Amino acid sequence: MEAKWLSWAKEIQGIAQTGLEYGKDVYDLERYEALRELSIDIMENYTFESREKIKLAFADDKGYCTPKVDIRGVVFQEGKILMVREKIDGKWALPGGWADIGYSPSEVAAKEIWEESGFEARPIRLLAVMDKKFHGHPPDPYHIYKLFILCEISGGEAAGGVETSEVGFFGEEELPELSVSRNTEAQIRTMFEYLRDPDKPVLLD
Repeated sequence: MEAKWLSWAKEIQGIAQTGLEYGKDVYDLERYEALRELSIDIMENYTFESREKIKLAFADDKGYCTPKVDIRGVVFQEGKILMVREKIDGKWALPGGWADIGYSPSEVAAKEIWEESGFEARPIRLLAVMDKKFHGHPPDPYHIYKLFILCEISGGEAAGGVETSEVGFFGEEELPELSVSRNTEAQIRTMFEYLRDPDKPVLLD
C-alpha cells in the first residue's frame, strides 16, 4: 500500500482540480485553489523535488481529475517473455507506456511493442487491470491503472527504440533487473501464470 501522505496529497489534489473545473462561486474557487496549494505543500515536504516542478507535474492539470493509464504488451516466445531495457534507468520492463489519445488499448500495446522492441505484434486478449498503488511500485504522484495485454509477434525483428537500448526474451527463473516503477517481479510472474493457463480469468483489482 502507498504511504498515507501520498494518498492524502493525491486525493486533495483531485478534489481541488475537479472543484476548480466545475466550481462557480468565487469563494469556493479560492478554497479549491488553497486545497491545491496544500497538496503541493505535502508533496514538497515529503519529497526532494522543487515546488515549481511539483506544481508542473502534479498540480497543473485541468478538467475532471481521473487516473492515468499505463499499458504493457505481454509477448511470449518459446516459453520466455519479451522485455526491453529502459534507457532512463538501464533496467528492464515489458514494452509499454501511457495510453495515447486516439488509440484503443490494443492499438497502444501494439504500437509500444513496435516502437520499443522492433517487433510487429497482434493483440490477443486483456490479461490484467491493476491499480499501481496495490502492487509494490515506488511512490508515484499520479493514480495509475496498469493494463496488461497479451500479444503475439507477427513480424519485425529485435531492435531498440528511442527510449530503449536492448531487447531480450527471459524465462521466469532468469529475469533481469527490473524497472520496478514500470513492472514488478510479482507482476511478471503473474504473466507467466497466463502462459501456463491460457484460460486463467482476467485479473482485476
